[in-house]
Parts: sequence; C-alpha cells; structure tokens
Amino acid sequence: MGCAGSREKGDETSKKIRKPKPWKHSEPITRAQLIRLREEFWDTAPHYGGRKEIWDALRAATEADLTLAQAIVDSAGVIVQNPDLSICYDERGAKYELPNYILSEPTNLIRDS
Repeated sequence: MGCAGSREKGDETSKKIRKPKPWKHSEPITRAQLIRLREEFWDTAPHYGGRKEIWDALRAATEADLTLAQAIVDSAGVIVQNPDLSICYDERGAKYELPNYILSEPTNLIRDS
C-alpha cells in the first residue's frame, strides 16, 4: 500500500513545467522596473513562510530554461501545483506562490530603444 502511495506522490511532483500564459502589467513597465519588482519579491518572499532553500530553488528555476527548471524543482523536492510554477508546495505542505512578474515578462514591457 505504501508503494502505491509513493508512486502517486511521484506523479504529483513530476508535473511537467510549462511556460506561463501571456499577461499584461497594470501599466507598461521597463525592464529595469521589472528587475526591481523581482528583486523586491525575492528579498521579502522567505519572510512569508516556507523554507529558504525552496525559495532559492524556485528562484533558480524561474531564471533557468524549462529543462533545467524541471531538474531544479525535482531535485529540491518541490511539488508543482500549477505547471507554470505559480503555485508550489514543499514536502511539509508549505505553499509557495509566485506572481506573474517573476515567471515571465509582461506583454506590455517597454523595450529599451
């Protein structure tokens, strides 16, 4: 019985990571503003709970390509709820929510000319 349970959990954690859907910021922002938003998020996220090493793994995963991101979350034991990584859990059940601006660029990003 324990064997079947662990296999189901294995299927749960091995959800394939996908690119997030396109999204629009409330107002057009520059790359510098986007980077600042991301830095603020990563600086404060661990204070809202969860484990620092999981936050670090999620940051690394969001900054990597999909194949590497998959390897990072798998090796960290992250349970992927949404394939775009917007909602994840660790083995202890702590929830990790990542906002759109962490996962991808908005469609209304101002391109530096």
